Amino acid sequence: MATEEAGKLWGGRFKDPASPELMAISRSVHFDWRLARYDLLQTMTHTSALLDVGVISASEFDALKKLISEISSGISAGKINYQDHDEDVHSAIERIITEALPDIGTKIRAGRSRNDQIATDLRLYLRDENQEIVKLVLLLIEAILAQAVAHVDTPAPGFTHLQHAQPVTLGHELAKHAHALLRDCDRAIEIDRRIAISPLGSGALAGSNFSLNVEKLAGLLEFNNAAGNSLDAVSDRDYAVELVFNFAMIGMHLSRLAEEIILYTTTEFGFAKLHDSWSTGSSLMPQKKNPDIAELTRGKTGRLIGNLVSILTMLKALPFAYNRDLQEDKESIFDSVDQLKLTLPAMTGLITTLLFDKEKMALSANTGHAAATDVADYLVRKGVPFKEAHQLTGELVILAEAIGVDISDLEFSHFQSKSGFFEPDITELLKTTAVISARSSKLGTAPLSVSRQIQELHQQVDRIRNWTSNPLVQLP
Repeated sequence: MATEEAGKLWGGRFKDPASPELMAISRSVHFDWRLARYDLLQTMTHTSALLDVGVISASEFDALKKLISEISSGISAGKINYQDHDEDVHSAIERIITEALPDIGTKIRAGRSRNDQIATDLRLYLRDENQEIVKLVLLLIEAILAQAVAHVDTPAPGFTHLQHAQPVTLGHELAKHAHALLRDCDRAIEIDRRIAISPLGSGALAGSNFSLNVEKLAGLLEFNNAAGNSLDAVSDRDYAVELVFNFAMIGMHLSRLAEEIILYTTTEFGFAKLHDSWSTGSSLMPQKKNPDIAELTRGKTGRLIGNLVSILTMLKALPFAYNRDLQEDKESIFDSVDQLKLTLPAMTGLITTLLFDKEKMALSANTGHAAATDVADYLVRKGVPFKEAHQLTGELVILAEAIGVDISDLEFSHFQSKSGFFEPDITELLKTTAVISARSSKLGTAPLSVSRQIQELHQQVDRIRNWTSNPLVQLP
């Protein structure tokens, strides 16, 4: 067989050879080779079904199983690779097997198509990578929670509209990111249930003439069950869209965290300092220490969102069953996986080594009239309707600004001049620690509440880690 023909799984009905331009646009092995070990697992599983229906013998299956294990080890070690004339990962794997076992390798394609091969390979790959990314997210969450524990009672300014709003604890501020990332982990687990559907046995679109036991195949691949419709099975990429959406969500949450770090480490805010090992300098300005990890993470989020849009656009109005357009899903998927594997460890290191200026944050916590809501609430507890309390507090803000102080620094006489409902205790109740401690509900910012919240977050981390502890895919 000619070299260029050995790398193809089709061509018998063609009189003329494929043009170089056709092969160039058709070729995908240079990016889908990362699926090689999953293709080997799928091939071994498929051939077990061929054994059941008598297409291959027990001795042939044993020889093939041994060879697949050797090839898988060789690929993992970088000793076996594709060749330039291979069209895709499936043709490359079949060529490698056939070169070693010619009589057996020529039989293994019976009853299957590249359509159900790629659908199966991609599901196996995404189950594996989804779990790996969740592990990386958990490491970041733990880094966030470690900082939150260290600052469970550190006063910090809380913002809305990026304006000072109310004092909070830094632990509360940090822990909010853990909540968002844990939602991403929960989505990943939910999505896995929809990925774990086996398309193997669907053939090109109509199923196999060999009456393959598709439920048995699903079990061997550790999928939850077999697909219910072969036409849908070979063309469904909903699971990929969902997962790339969740990858984009992770990126979005990382970007929001990154933006806060960028702000906190500016001279204007000055709330935190970057560690030398996790920041960069300027080629011109010697004094600079730049939050490049945070900035790159923020930038890569656009890329993750773009990958999602790319896949959705490719699928829009695509007729069933398989169409070659579906080849375009993989580079976007692979890129999203790769970018998260870059950004998550980098952000974990950045968070772990971030040094917060507790004194500066505490000084900033109660500026900008951040205790104004507590003044209004004080009046409400005295029986004043909130609308009136809101108006009176606004007038006190105007008074404080006229004097040149914060509302929390007004003297009792100032409060009394606006309403007889104020008593001397108002000045103590507006101190930062008192304002923070007053928010003692389950979800509030009081230190005791935040401590309980962090404990619950650790329990959620443990629950999700249990899901990651057992590999979902057993590669040969």
